[in-house]
Amino acid sequence: MKKRLDPDSFDFPVEKIEKGFYSDIYFLRTQAILEQADMAPHVTVQIFQRDYAMLCGIDEVIALIKKCSRNPKKLKIMALHDGDKVAPWETVMTIEGNLADFIHLETVYLGILARRTKIATNCSRAVEAANGKPVLFFPSRFDEYTVQEGDGYAAKVGGMDNVSTPANAMCWGVEAAGTIPHALIAAFNGDTLAATRAFDKYMDPKISRIALVDFNNDCVNTSLAIARELGDKLEGVRLDTSDKMVDVSLIGQMGHFKPTGVNEQLVRNVRAALDNEGFNHVKIIVSGGFNPDRIRLFEQNKVPVNVYAVGSSIFATNVDFTADVVLLDGKPCAKTGRHYLPNERLENVEM
Repeated sequence: MKKRLDPDSFDFPVEKIEKGFYSDIYFLRTQAILEQADMAPHVTVQIFQRDYAMLCGIDEVIALIKKCSRNPKKLKIMALHDGDKVAPWETVMTIEGNLADFIHLETVYLGILARRTKIATNCSRAVEAANGKPVLFFPSRFDEYTVQEGDGYAAKVGGMDNVSTPANAMCWGVEAAGTIPHALIAAFNGDTLAATRAFDKYMDPKISRIALVDFNNDCVNTSLAIARELGDKLEGVRLDTSDKMVDVSLIGQMGHFKPTGVNEQLVRNVRAALDNEGFNHVKIIVSGGFNPDRIRLFEQNKVPVNVYAVGSSIFATNVDFTADVVLLDGKPCAKTGRHYLPNERLENVEM
């Protein structure tokens, strides 16, 4: 049996959740009606989604129910595990008990499952496309900061190799990864070599020396200048050319491919230039608009990329969960078109 995360791993605003601050109002009104009518309907609620996905958020939802439901010991939960691959309409969790004890949590737990599963699923698709090469999780700048810890956990479940913020890295037990940013180069008056020298001088030697080489839109010559300066200390160069720009090295090669952004020919140009001067050890990291389809195409064409960094595409598709009452007192009771779908893969959760 797989081990679940300790409920104390999660820090919920328990008082606000118990009061329904984050709940759809109709659930709170339903709860009030059941209490005032002195009703305690014993129901089974079934949770599912409609796509092939990598499930994530289950352990967090279990913790939520244990900490924020009423009478959690009287509830029965059956659930799959974080990281399980699920099919459309497959039941991922059931909650059985007095509806009034947990109906105020539906909005919250569905949101947790939707967010975590979206991130884990999109990460897993990028990782699968990369054909065994490392993929870095770099999308945190594209969303609000409070989601970073949960997103970092989901990225780990999805198979990413590292993350970019300390909040992302909370559950990883490693330091967040990153390269030299454009801002540091700008602070050195656009001199990438000077910025890289400063990084090398002041940063802990344990931190990888990975230079960003597109600031002046001349990735080949910038990569060579830095490799000559740092030698064996240089672990890699990152290409992040804008999709509106054509790198200098491509000017004489245009005509048979889309020349903008980080394209296949640009990567080949940088690889060839580094190898020709004996810098075979320097890895090439690419970023800027990479998604599973684009990664897969690079891999099919054997583009000499060592590491992919993925950003906003991680948030590009949604995975939406639904919860339905399907049994009342053990007997079928569901909205038309829905019915109880038992799943032998579900495991009992100790409450």
